[in-house]
Amino acid sequence: MGTYIKTTEDGRRLQVIGRAVFLDGVMEAEWLLAIVQHPNWKAILEAVPNATHLAGRVPLTWEEALVAQAALNEARDAYESSPTGIAERMRVSINVVTSIRD
Repeated sequence: MGTYIKTTEDGRRLQVIGRAVFLDGVMEAEWLLAIVQHPNWKAILEAVPNATHLAGRVPLTWEEALVAQAALNEARDAYESSPTGIAERMRVSINVVTSIRD
């Protein structure tokens, strides 16, 4: 189960599952990008004037981006406070310290 964001014009479902955005069951992005940060933002806004963010290749309106970002934040918070998330952060920290030491 995931958080439904929208159905694209060609009928595919965009939803947040866990810590990523999925388009028809295939991972599309792990974070949202504001349109103004994209190198080709003018062309994107010409094609989709209401877009404010991108989830991979999929343009999102402000309302859709709010729902998607809230779902991503909730999933990341849950992961980071889980034993698996804590172990992952410790593993990364140990690898950094080890690489500096060597």
